Amino acid sequence: MLSWALTFLIIAIIAGVLGFGGIAGTATGIAKILFLVFLVLFVVSLLVGRRPPV
Repeated sequence: MLSWALTFLIIAIIAGVLGFGGIAGTATGIAKILFLVFLVLFVVSLLVGRRPPV
């Protein structure tokens, strides 16, 4: 998931440098959403992994 966020971030940077504002904005939005999903899943996995076994 993090690799997809980084991929969209790189696409956004390249599109921004080349002057494609709409594509850069869309790719940036997708990268932000994927990064937030990654963070939520990471925190949940940390919390679930620290519970004692049942």
